[in-house]
Amino acid sequence: MRERFTASMRTAAVVAAAAGVIALLSVTRTPAQAPAASGAAPGTAPALKTAWGEPDLQGIWTDETTTPLQRPARYANQEFFTDAERAELDRTRSEILGRERRAERGTERDVSGSYNNVFVSFKRTGARTSLIVDPRNGRIPPLTPEAQKLAGAEREFRLALLQSTETCKNKEAACNGGKYDPAPSPRFAELFPRYNTGRMNRNDGPEDSSLGERCLTGGLPEFGGPTGSFRRIVQTPGGISIFYDVGQGQGWQRNIVMDGRPHLPANVRQWYGDSRGRWEGNTLVIDVTNFSPKTDFQGSRQDLHVVERWTRTGPKTLAYEVMIEDPTVWTQPWTVRQEFTRQSDEDNRFYTEPRCVEGNHGLPGIIRGRRTEERAFAEGRGPDPATRDAMKDGFIFDDEPLR
Repeated sequence: MRERFTASMRTAAVVAAAAGVIALLSVTRTPAQAPAASGAAPGTAPALKTAWGEPDLQGIWTDETTTPLQRPARYANQEFFTDAERAELDRTRSEILGRERRAERGTERDVSGSYNNVFVSFKRTGARTSLIVDPRNGRIPPLTPEAQKLAGAEREFRLALLQSTETCKNKEAACNGGKYDPAPSPRFAELFPRYNTGRMNRNDGPEDSSLGERCLTGGLPEFGGPTGSFRRIVQTPGGISIFYDVGQGQGWQRNIVMDGRPHLPANVRQWYGDSRGRWEGNTLVIDVTNFSPKTDFQGSRQDLHVVERWTRTGPKTLAYEVMIEDPTVWTQPWTVRQEFTRQSDEDNRFYTEPRCVEGNHGLPGIIRGRRTEERAFAEGRGPDPATRDAMKDGFIFDDEPLR
C-alpha cells in the first residue's frame, strides 16, 4: 500500500518484499537469559569492509521476528519473553493463519476481514517484549499537555463523524469515547484540526483519506508491520542510499549526505526529512531533521528529530538503533532497537518503481462511490451516507496475540 512520493535520486536501489508468509519457528534459550544478538554491544563482530575501506552495510535486510513497538501491559517490566511464552505466542498465532474464515455474512466486519494470508507476513515471536528499549518500561513516553490537547481534538472530530453509524450504535471499540446519535453529525463540513494523515468517516476529497490510501507513507522512522518491511542499502565511495519496500508494493528511497555539510535551512521541509550521516568507528550515525508537517510519526511532525545508528554485527546481521525526540509531543526522548537479518539477493525480484495502486485506482473509486451514495440519498434512494462507517474497509488484526 501507499507511496508514490519518491524523488529522483542519484543512486537508485529498488527491492521487492520477500514472498508471503515467513514460517513460524521456535527459538530456544534459557528462560532468564537474553539472546546474544540482543544483549551484545553493536560492533563486537569483526567489521566487514567495502572495497574502499568503509564498514559494509550493503544488502537487503528485514526483521524476521514479531516484536511489538510498545510492551503489552501484561508483561509489565519484563524485557524478554521466556521460552514458554514465546512458544505459546507462536502457537496462538499459528492458529489464526486461516484468515479466510468469515465473520457473520453481510456485516461490515465480514467485508473488512477480506484480506488474507497472501498479504500478511506471520513471523515467529521475537526475544524482546518491545522494540522500545528506553524508557525501560518499553512504552512511548507520555505526551506533553499541548500534544494531548491536539490528540484529543483529532479524536473528538473523528468520533463526531462516526456518531450516527452502526459502529457507535453497537458500542464497538472504534467508538470508544463517543456516543451514538441517529442524527448525522453537524461537523461533517468542518476542516480537520490539522493536515489529515489518518482515516476518517468522510470522503469529500483525497485529504480525508489516510496516507496509505493515497499511496503516501509516514516515512521515518520505519519499524515494519503486518505486511512486511524490507530495506536495501547501497554504498558508493562517499555516498549511501537506502530503499524501503513496505506494505503492499510501497517503496521509497532516501539518500544520506555524507560529506559533512550542515542540514538544510529550517524552511526547507522534506517528506523523509534531511539525512546527514557520519561514521563513528564501524557504526553509521544518521541525524535526521527538517520533516514535513504533512508527515506523521506517532503524532510528531515537523519538529521530529531522529538519530539512527546502523552497525554490521555479523555476515548476516545488522543492528539498528534509533533515538526519537520531539519536545512538542513527548516529555522525553525514546529509543528503539531492532536486529535485521540479511536476505538473499538472488531470491528477491527487483522492481524499477513502487507498485502501489490505491492512490491511482482505489481512492478515486472511493470518492466517486461517496458522491453516488449522496445523489441516491438526495433522490430518496438509499440511506444517508453519514450513517455508514467508511473506516472499516481495511485490515483487521484484532486476533494478533501481541496487540
